[in-house]
Amino acid sequence: MGSSTRAQARAMIRPRLARVLALTLAAAVSACGGPGPRSEHNSPTPPATSAVELCFDLISYWAEQDLAGSRWAGLDWEQKGLSNQQYEIYDDVVRAARAERKRHGAGAARKLIGQETRRRCTAEHGATRSSENWRPPA
Repeated sequence: MGSSTRAQARAMIRPRLARVLALTLAAAVSACGGPGPRSEHNSPTPPATSAVELCFDLISYWAEQDLAGSRWAGLDWEQKGLSNQQYEIYDDVVRAARAERKRHGAGAARKLIGQETRRRCTAEHGATRSSENWRPPA
């Protein structure tokens, strides 16, 4: 490539590069200085999770760990972050899932865990009433 060809290429690229950099800078500035409340900490706030969703996430996770024979399945209810009421649901779901696995296999047991946990957590509004020491994760 000759020196005149390089000069022409640079002449074409520089304006495009300048526009891209200007747009990137403008986007960054508007994202940082946009309207709305600003926190003292410069970290995003995670969306609030409902008690029902927390109940479902905790119980379904631990029930699947139990069915898989995970070494962590043997933790007690407090170590798993469950309330007394959530532990009752967990115990019922695991018992039913083991029976379902014997009858119809592991896939059916996992499906039962999801459905039954969702139903019970929803019916019991997150199942947090029975534990004085249960707190939502921070």
